[in-house]
Amino acid sequence: MNNVGVSELLNQKHILSKLSFGTTSTELKQVAQIGIEAYIQSQLEPQSINESSQLENYLYQLDLINRNPIELNQEATALRKKLQNSQLSSEQQQEIQQDSRKLAIAMVNQAEDAHLLRAIYSNRQLQEVMVDFWFNHFNVYAQKDAVKFWLYEYENQIRTHALGSFYDLLLATAKHPAMLMYLDNQMNTAPDSPAGKKHNRGLNENYARELMELHTLGVDGGYSQDDVIVLARIFTGWSMDRSGKKGEQKGFYFFASRHDRQNKLFLGHQISASGIEEGEKALKILANHPATAHHISYQLAQYFVADRPPESLVNHLAKIFLDSRGNIQLVMDALIHSQEFNNPQYFGQKFKTPYQYLISLVRWGEIQQPNLKRLRGMLFQLSMPTYGCIAPNGYSNAQSVWLNPQAMLQRTGLATAIANGVLNKNSRVEMQQLEQNLGVVSSRTKQVIEQTPVKLRTALMMGSPEAMYR
Repeated sequence: MNNVGVSELLNQKHILSKLSFGTTSTELKQVAQIGIEAYIQSQLEPQSINESSQLENYLYQLDLINRNPIELNQEATALRKKLQNSQLSSEQQQEIQQDSRKLAIAMVNQAEDAHLLRAIYSNRQLQEVMVDFWFNHFNVYAQKDAVKFWLYEYENQIRTHALGSFYDLLLATAKHPAMLMYLDNQMNTAPDSPAGKKHNRGLNENYARELMELHTLGVDGGYSQDDVIVLARIFTGWSMDRSGKKGEQKGFYFFASRHDRQNKLFLGHQISASGIEEGEKALKILANHPATAHHISYQLAQYFVADRPPESLVNHLAKIFLDSRGNIQLVMDALIHSQEFNNPQYFGQKFKTPYQYLISLVRWGEIQQPNLKRLRGMLFQLSMPTYGCIAPNGYSNAQSVWLNPQAMLQRTGLATAIANGVLNKNSRVEMQQLEQNLGVVSSRTKQVIEQTPVKLRTALMMGSPEAMYR
């Protein structure tokens, strides 16, 4: 790497900072051996990369996330039913309530730990970066209904399609119990259907509205309230079976008795009454719509380039999105090789979210076996608990949301604590390691650090602008 010019080092640092959660010595060696372009292409093909055995060992130890979510939910339901026994003493009730809380908390904690472990240790870094992007795009909230028991499986569905087909990703989230519960489509029933009449149920527009406003067309996508209602009718019956006795293995089930059996007109397309196929057709219409191409392209450009991305880049990506029928890998390839992405004007212009910042410190410092409970606590302290965003639009990646005096004080304090070994007292961050992994820093940062006592330099480097931006 010593023979590489400064401009090339800057370019490599830029690419690695966007395609990963923080450069490590292993990645630097890999780029030195195969070149930055080969690294990019391998990251675009995550299945071609052997996953870290260390990561797989850590994940294997998380027992709850490896169980069927239906079984976990049934276990929680059984505990709740026990409480209905009027013969229980107050001590017995407290014990059951405690067991119920323990199960719920442990499930969320393990899902969060798996999320953090993948971001820190995965060799498929771009895939994990895309999981961060897509999870916020298709956000669900852990504390809604029984979402917590499906969190890990839901995220894995996103991971599977993160660099694949947008339609496949859209369909996977639409049918997933976590989304069905979070946006209430599990209750969506045609009023005139047999189930609607029997149980006095009606339409629920929540999922249909967010599907168009957030997941596909965008708020200015040219749809009306009538379109929302029609789409809600199309998705009547898309629900879940918590017993696991019917439907798909993880819980999705189409209840024909709840479905609106009339023909529909959606966004100018005739959709004949055909049960579950109506929803699949509607998703294809939305996935291949020009407004969706623009909306997704804008969000990708915003995430990877600038809070206000250049229109030229958005239009370029939108064309590729449409031409490829939503091939995310091709769109990302075009983004990474675009003039705008590689323009030094946009290097280091994205202020990191708390999640991106903390993970990058762990990776830069190559902290071994970080205390995940403390890392979770730090994210909570910085107002970004994993799976904790209640709103359907997920956590923002814009600087205006995260950059303020209080947040900077908190980050500085946490950087100091991490530098002093709070995440692992036996794996302290070495300044030399940090400098190597962080790459080129400004002369101003160098000057400030050189004027600082040696014992404070690591913390100062971890709180520098170069560490805060990507």
